This record gives sequence, C-alpha cells and structure tokens, in this order.
Amino acid sequence: MKKTRSQTAKSKLIVSLILTAAFCTFAYSCNQQPEITNAPAGMQQKDSAKKKFTASMVDNKKDPNCGMPVTAGIEDTVHYNGKVYGFCSDECKQAFLKNPAELAKNTVLK
Repeated sequence: MKKTRSQTAKSKLIVSLILTAAFCTFAYSCNQQPEITNAPAGMQQKDSAKKKFTASMVDNKKDPNCGMPVTAGIEDTVHYNGKVYGFCSDECKQAFLKNPAELAKNTVLK
C-alpha cells in the first residue's frame, strides 16, 4: 500500500513534534543548575527566605531619614549609640550614615 502525500506529511509532522518534545525535555533538564552554597545542609536559605527585619527589632518608630513608619517595612538596620535604627531603603540608611548625630537626635524612638 502506497502512502499519499498527506499521510507522509502527517508522519513527518508527528516525528517532528516527538523530536521537538524530546529535545525540549532534554534541554530543560540539562540547564537546571544545582544551588551551590557553603552553608551546612539544613541551614540553606533560598532568596525568598532572606532574613526580614521587623518593627519589633528596632528602637525607632519612623525611618530617621524620610519619616516612613518602620511598620511599613525595614530594608536594613544600623546600630548607633546603643540603639538599633531601621530604614526603609539602603538610600535612607546611607543618608543616616553621612550625618548620624543630626538624624538620630530628631528620630522618634519607642
């Protein structure tokens, strides 16, 4: 029995789809990189599990630079004169570090 052109085209299409699926599966599985870390097993953290600062960890109610409430989120902290100051961004932290005495004296503490 002789195959028609449409049957041959269908056969080629099916083979093409199978090969494409096999290649995609192989390429995807080969591109997966293991997470490399020096932390002991069980102590590893993913990026989404980075330590978060909370308002209860700091002594100020508002960001010393911009005045944003620390309850809205704390990006980083600074220890200054026995107090822990929380900041909404790295920019606010850097501004504080340039003139900590001035900004600290105007900061509302808990």
